[in-house]
Amino acid sequence: MSPKPWKQPPKGVVDTSVLVAGISGFRDSPPRVPSAALLRAWTESSTFVWLVTEDILSEYREVLERLNVHAAAEIVALIREEARFVRVTRHIEGLPDRDDAAFVDCAANGDADFVVTLNPKDFPQSKLRAKVISPTEPLPRRPRTVKTRRARLAATMKTARTT
Repeated sequence: MSPKPWKQPPKGVVDTSVLVAGISGFRDSPPRVPSAALLRAWTESSTFVWLVTEDILSEYREVLERLNVHAAAEIVALIREEARFVRVTRHIEGLPDRDDAAFVDCAANGDADFVVTLNPKDFPQSKLRAKVISPTEPLPRRPRTVKTRRARLAATMKTARTT
């Protein structure tokens, strides 16, 4: 009997609107704001892999500082420590709002399962493989897959001949 393949948490990109709304409602316990519930779940049990780029982190910090969030630098530093960085090598064109390009490019290049936003019209589903969701929707499940190197090993072992 073979073991089940690894189950990985879904990978997602968090729009700045969700971060701001989540921080504003984070103190409530239990959170009454869906964005705060999403952030609390991530901080407490790593419900998803948060994908970022330097451009996204810069936007987070800029917006939080503009809104006078006192711990803006600290929040962004903590996200930086826990998130997974994505290297952007290709850009998605034809977006309704070019200000969201960093998030769309991160999702496309990072093989994201979802983009969570309060502005779904800015993230055309036709341009993304990732599902565009609001904080009220459940996170999409990541399909069970065998890790790439182990899959290659399995394929090699299948074709190997013994003498």
